[in-house]
Amino acid sequence: MTKATLFTNGRIFLSPLSPGQNAGLHTPPSFASCLLIHNDTILHVGSPEDEPITTALSSGEQVETVDLAGASLLPGFIDGHMHLMIMGQSLTKLDLGACKTLADIQSTIRSYAAANPHVPRILCRGWMHSMTPGGVTAKDLDGLDIPGREGGERPILVDTKDLHSAWCNTAGIRDLGAQEWKDVPGGTIERDAEGKVTGVFTEAANITYVWPYLARVASVEERVAAIQAAVEAYHAVGYTGAVDMAMDEGAWDALQELRRRSSWTTDGQEGIPLRIAAYWLVKPGKNDEENVKQVERAIELAKEFNAETTPDCRIVGVKVICDGIIDACTAGLSEPYEHNGHREVPLWTAGQLIPVVKKADEARLQVALHAIGDEAIKTVVDVLIAHASPERRPRVEHLELSSAKDAERLGKAGITASIQPVHADPAILRAWPKLLGAHRCARAFAYREFADHGAPLALGSDAPTAPHPPLPNVYVGTTRRSYREPDYETTVNPHFALGVAEAVAAASQGVAYSCRDENRIGRLEKGFKADFTIVNMEWEKEKLKEAKVLETWFDGNKVWSAKN
Repeated sequence: MTKATLFTNGRIFLSPLSPGQNAGLHTPPSFASCLLIHNDTILHVGSPEDEPITTALSSGEQVETVDLAGASLLPGFIDGHMHLMIMGQSLTKLDLGACKTLADIQSTIRSYAAANPHVPRILCRGWMHSMTPGGVTAKDLDGLDIPGREGGERPILVDTKDLHSAWCNTAGIRDLGAQEWKDVPGGTIERDAEGKVTGVFTEAANITYVWPYLARVASVEERVAAIQAAVEAYHAVGYTGAVDMAMDEGAWDALQELRRRSSWTTDGQEGIPLRIAAYWLVKPGKNDEENVKQVERAIELAKEFNAETTPDCRIVGVKVICDGIIDACTAGLSEPYEHNGHREVPLWTAGQLIPVVKKADEARLQVALHAIGDEAIKTVVDVLIAHASPERRPRVEHLELSSAKDAERLGKAGITASIQPVHADPAILRAWPKLLGAHRCARAFAYREFADHGAPLALGSDAPTAPHPPLPNVYVGTTRRSYREPDYETTVNPHFALGVAEAVAAASQGVAYSCRDENRIGRLEKGFKADFTIVNMEWEKEKLKEAKVLETWFDGNKVWSAKN
């Protein structure tokens, strides 16, 4: 059964730029007043007097009319950097984000443990190193479970907000089998003077050991349910697509199982109502052979799941985490950290990266490299310019502390700047001046430079390491103010801000372009997929924090409504 729907009396956002370009700081948004869709496809965008609209209304066929009542209709947001299954799992984890101190963390976990006596493991999220400046060990979590509990204390496992570190109690060390773990390149298993594991695991050790553990102890049903929960949470904030930036076997198997079970079909294929492009995570191996073998697995999967066979669930490239983060003092910097004189080097050297990048590029896969510190950014830009074909649209993730020279090189090479403005929220950067010094903080989150030098922008959230809704992300990117704490007066380098139309386009069209899907999704144009979100909003950057998503439409179907 065919159906047509006309959306009228609203502001239909028209992208002010061509794919791969940026609108600039001062380009105002432009709008049409109505949009006509037929089944899953956009038929026309314009005004009520346009011939396609008048013809549809006079044809005798039933056309449903939706009065937008002045609301804005935007392309469906696409999260340019997130972690699908972990995002879903995080929705059921104890959130420690409101904690300020170790005592707060302990009290929160103790209360949760007493209120949830039957969960087998106490899984938490949102820990930040700034909450525990003196460091932590398993002993800091011991004794928080129900006193005298039959079977002994349950494992407690705490993720940092950024997912780069994990911390567990003594029962958790046993459950993980961590005493038997061997050190891995680019990771740290913290040990005491006697060599015993203390319960904190960072960077590659967390990725290599803890992430697979969490996937292993979760049943297939739990993993499938987590992805389903993530899809529903994404619809509720206006997303119709997402780019998974650390896909692995456990998450991929669960995603395929959900697709098989789903009653949803798009273009005649089983699927889910969220368009997924995935980058396969390449973990640091012992040698080039181990690293390249992981790329070969991505190549194998991409031959089966690609734009021609499964356009809404495909493997598009590989992802490598090349350094850590500023707050954990694991980002690769060219100068020592201000507070302790340490200088962390990137987790991957150029020599280790080159075989991975060349293998993926030769197979026509995209390459996404995580780089936060200026030394890591320089390394990955060097490697991508030398060994990744521009037409593959290579990308750098995060780019939190770049030099002016590398911001320019990134743009001139056309490398996608995959950025997460929500990480630039001033309220979570209070430790940066102490860690970096004021002179380096002045280079933080240089989005304006990336855009002005020509780097395509793709906005993402990095969920669940940060809040996933796209409109707060746009707010922080354009105002450089805090969304988390609206009364917090500090701004972060406001001269690096994005324009409103520029940021909205980068969060939709820009992400589609970044993974070579810009001719199908990301814009409101004739022939494109009918993916969009209806938002009650004012097109002024300071008022974006008040914007409310009213409805989300995917493939011409309403998949979420604030009224329900």
